[in-house]
Amino acid sequence: MTEQPQTQSVATTLPPPSANGASPQPLAAPPPARAAGRMHTRISGMRTGLIAGFAGLIVVMIFIIQNGHAVNISFLGAHMRLSLAVALFLAAIAGALIMAAAGTARITQLRRIMRRDRRKPQPS
Repeated sequence: MTEQPQTQSVATTLPPPSANGASPQPLAAPPPARAAGRMHTRISGMRTGLIAGFAGLIVVMIFIIQNGHAVNISFLGAHMRLSLAVALFLAAIAGALIMAAAGTARITQLRRIMRRDRRKPQPS
């Protein structure tokens, strides 16, 4: 039979009632202690992103090398013969650009709303 590890509970205490008769507010629990180990900074996040991007680039390069045969492509009246991998890669880039344009439009819309709300007088 395995033994379950015991967890330590943190009890919050209530301050004494105030002189004006208002109900006391519970004290907030102290923030949890940081686990010993590495700190996560912007530079470490960027390094992780660069490593992941490099690994993705290797996968894409393998895909392009393995799918080098040419295919016929027709788009809006244009006809061309292009490598299958390059055609799929260009389609993925076009999809990413469309997604980025939609995201940029939404962020611009939200910023405009925030700016408008900031200018409104606050009710008191």
